[in-house]
Amino acid sequence: MAEPRKPFLLRLDPVLYQELERWAQQELRSVNGQIEWILRQALAKRLGADPGAPPASQPRAEEK
Repeated sequence: MAEPRKPFLLRLDPVLYQELERWAQQELRSVNGQIEWILRQALAKRLGADPGAPPASQPRAEEK
């Protein structure tokens, strides 16, 4: 069974949050989803992995 997502507190400057919120709305994502997407992109770039690949703990939509 897949592990549940790990919640944690993230403190952001209010202006940074507003910009993330605006960007997330443009991409039709939640702020949380946008932050997760940004982090996945950064890790994929750093590790040379496919940024579109789901994490090991989450199956693709068609596998559910």
